[in-house]
Amino acid sequence: MTDIHTLVGFAGMACIIAAYAYLTWSPAPNPFVLHGTNLAGAALLTVSLLVHTNLPSLVLEGFWAAIAIYGLVKALRRKGAAR
Repeated sequence: MTDIHTLVGFAGMACIIAAYAYLTWSPAPNPFVLHGTNLAGAALLTVSLLVHTNLPSLVLEGFWAAIAIYGLVKALRRKGAAR
């Protein structure tokens, strides 16, 4: 039987794959959807990786989250400048 942390990790993986598919298929992707989904995926995978430790993957998720946060901040600044 699969534990809850593995299921959380699978949910995170699904978020990241969905964000990539959205970026690929959408003619004008919404940065809040894209980066928010990536950040959620990185957070969920991090929860899983804290229990089932895989250091390289944990470091990767840290970078993934940092890039997503940067993208969200950039989108918020653009939205504020447009007003």
